[in-house]
Amino acid sequence: MGWNEPPEDNKGKDPWGNRGNGEGPPDLDEIIRKMQKGFGGMFGNKPGRMGNGNSAFPIVIGIILLLLWLSFDMVYLIDQQERGVVLRFGEHVETINPGLNIRFPRPVETVQKVNVGQLRSITHKALMLTQDENIVDVEVAVQWRIGDATRYLFNVYAPSATLRQVTESVVREVIGKSKLDFVLTEGRSEIAEKIQTLIQQTLDDDQIHNDYASGIYISSVEMQPAKPPEEVKAAFDDAIKAREDEQREVNLAEAYRNDILPKARGSAARLREEANGYKARVIAKAEGEASRFDQLLTEYQRAPEVTRERLYLDAIESVFSNTNKVLIDNDGGNSLMYLPIDKLIDRRQNNSSSISIPEINNSTTSTVQSTYDDVRQRLDNRLRGAR
Repeated sequence: MGWNEPPEDNKGKDPWGNRGNGEGPPDLDEIIRKMQKGFGGMFGNKPGRMGNGNSAFPIVIGIILLLLWLSFDMVYLIDQQERGVVLRFGEHVETINPGLNIRFPRPVETVQKVNVGQLRSITHKALMLTQDENIVDVEVAVQWRIGDATRYLFNVYAPSATLRQVTESVVREVIGKSKLDFVLTEGRSEIAEKIQTLIQQTLDDDQIHNDYASGIYISSVEMQPAKPPEEVKAAFDDAIKAREDEQREVNLAEAYRNDILPKARGSAARLREEANGYKARVIAKAEGEASRFDQLLTEYQRAPEVTRERLYLDAIESVFSNTNKVLIDNDGGNSLMYLPIDKLIDRRQNNSSSISIPEINNSTTSTVQSTYDDVRQRLDNRLRGAR
């Protein structure tokens, strides 16, 4: 049988299944009436009534359903924490903001909603080698969110898996460049900052580092306290305890220094001030004595006798001001004299309980006279030297 010969059961029929009786293909109106008849059967209309005015009812219902479907498929409500990525025949055309948006229906356009406000997190924990070739157990928690919805959907095939791999690589790089003591003690916050910076640089569109352009934003990186492996944990604990003891002793020494140094500085300052005061006092006294002597010399040069007499009287007053002896000139006669000796002595010695008045005789008078002569001789010698 040739390729253009009809099969046995279709011989004598046209392509529409009719016998070859010369009628030709069916009329288009007939096909439409059959379709209307079928729609009428679906909606409960009797076949005999399809020709009346109710034949358009199924078509109206279909149009209404079509419009409802289109309206449902064209309106998109984007929440505040979401962004809508619009695809037109599979190609990205724009990103729409939160609110009510009307787009073309499918399959012309589709909208993918991406939650950019949700805070996600991943955790990475592993044993790593430090710069000084020690093994340490490190656990890092990374919190992230979607910063650019378009880049997140189309630039990276698996963003979450990529972020996890980048985190592991960056953590191993930072820990590998740090020493064990720094990782275990004060370097935790600094290491976390370095890890966050390097992860963000790797995921961003930065030609210096890489071209991921993943649209991922790293919110924070928290590093848990690093621990040594369980096999050597006891030795590490002893080392840490010794380091803490050392730090405690250093703190005690610092506290003692902070307590003793201000006191020593205060004592030194006080001694310096006292020395300066003594220096000023001695200089002022010396300058005063020198000035007094110069003034006395000037007066003596003007009136030697008067000045000499005054010096004599001042010297006698200075000598007898520290003694309790009373001198009485009895050359004038034997008249009885009343002297308030107690008042005279009290003027020199206050609160004195007993007063002894020695007997005045020739020896006492000679002693006073010799004292006077000695004082006068010294004054004369001093004045001659001043000349």
